[in-house]
Amino acid sequence: MTNFVKELQWRGMLHDAMPGTEEHLLESMQSAYVGIDPTADSLHIGHLVGVMMLRHFQLAGHKPYALIGGATGMIGDPSGKSAERNLLDEKTLRHNQNALKEQLSRFLDFSGDEENAAVLVNNYDWMKDFSFLEFIRDVGKHITVNYMMSKDSVKKRLSSEAKEGMSFTEFTYQLVQGYDFLHLYRDHNCSLQMGGSDQWGNITTGTELIRRIAGGKGYALTCPLITKADGTKFGKTEGGNVWLDAERTSPYKFYQYWLNTSDDDANKYIKIFTFLGQQEIEDLIKEHAEAPHLRLLQKRLADEITVMVHSKDDLDNAERASQILFGKSTASDLKVLNEKTFLEIFDGVPQAELSKSELTDGLDMIGALAAKTNFLGSNGEARRELKQNSISVNKEKVKEEFLITADDLINDKFVLLQRGKKNYFVLVFN
Repeated sequence: MTNFVKELQWRGMLHDAMPGTEEHLLESMQSAYVGIDPTADSLHIGHLVGVMMLRHFQLAGHKPYALIGGATGMIGDPSGKSAERNLLDEKTLRHNQNALKEQLSRFLDFSGDEENAAVLVNNYDWMKDFSFLEFIRDVGKHITVNYMMSKDSVKKRLSSEAKEGMSFTEFTYQLVQGYDFLHLYRDHNCSLQMGGSDQWGNITTGTELIRRIAGGKGYALTCPLITKADGTKFGKTEGGNVWLDAERTSPYKFYQYWLNTSDDDANKYIKIFTFLGQQEIEDLIKEHAEAPHLRLLQKRLADEITVMVHSKDDLDNAERASQILFGKSTASDLKVLNEKTFLEIFDGVPQAELSKSELTDGLDMIGALAAKTNFLGSNGEARRELKQNSISVNKEKVKEEFLITADDLINDKFVLLQRGKKNYFVLVFN
């Protein structure tokens, strides 16, 4: 048994904890849970802090529960929201649950006969047969409206600044989440709920129900909400969320997100989103400070989390893809890229569509550069650039006599032209 609370503290992952939590966890193996919103069939990196907390909890010798909010997902948590969200049907929620478990298994050990093996539960399973009358009689009567109104998540939605009011459905959310804690306490001996700092009110409603209904003691622990140094939202790009699902966010884009973090953020994220030890992280931060232009911290962060979420092969492919734009690479590096990654790398690069019939006898370079594509302004400019040895096809220098054939196609579709170091053009053959 190791000290879970101390581990979170040095990693900057502890915001608040109910008095006695640390001592409680040092007594013996305990169980804790984190709730996960099932409104999509993939986690995004905003979920990762809670998942990392569960993994550290398991590594410390305790038993983690991941709670899929099938029931609460049908209501919508008002915390941090300015409007009510769309509700999902049971079929969609079940599909999402199965997808989320697969992703969670990359972090948590659900298998084996270990006493502290992780468990996945869905609150829909114990809420679906709970009638409204039973709920308000057996649960609702134990919590006063005054108590519920005092929660920040409720106050903000009812304030004069809020554009919309709050539905009764959302108002009851804290009772449903509180009942989850009570249920897990009674049926699974789960004594701790963890979550983001915005969940404190909901979590403590659960501890209150445990005290009033079960005559027991529940504990609460929260982590800080992750922010970026520049004030923009963590986990968001121009294209939306950064997902763990490779189909939603490719391993290349996932890797690039972490690689492009600022020095301040990388200092923080390396502690939160990797399992590297304290001494190794301190050494890395010191090494990075001596040569920040090498971006050693960002590189190690991106490496660690890409392997953890995807695989070593995906990391290798993402690194190769990154080198194509910013380093030395070859035609063979280009040809191993799948179509999605190729298009992501060269997003925004000018293109021209040509027929594959152009390749039957070989497409000459003047046609490829100017006559058929307008990459360069004229045939004369194309000849000058070729004579100056500044033109590459698929990252390899070519002369005027070179012919582009089907053997040069990337993914049986693309050819990459380049003038100098930074001017790219993509030929698309259909």
